[in-house]
Amino acid sequence: MAATKKSTSTKERAYSETASKTVSSALHRAKRGTLRSGPAGHGGTVKSREQAIAIGLSEAREKGQKVPPRKAAPKTKASKKR
Repeated sequence: MAATKKSTSTKERAYSETASKTVSSALHRAKRGTLRSGPAGHGGTVKSREQAIAIGLSEAREKGQKVPPRKAAPKTKASKKR
């Protein structure tokens, strides 16, 4: 039996194709050493792959591409007590 190709039409994509291209571009820039963090790139060069992916997703959101919203940070002990 030949392997069948899964169709994306039955299940909707969580990330758009253009968003994945934006993340891919950020990863390439990180590998070349030209991807910088922080506002207007004043935070220094990106050191980790995870940081590069986060920056790529952030850029995709700014462009209005289909990307799920950021996950909320876990609540701290101080805010739970109140």
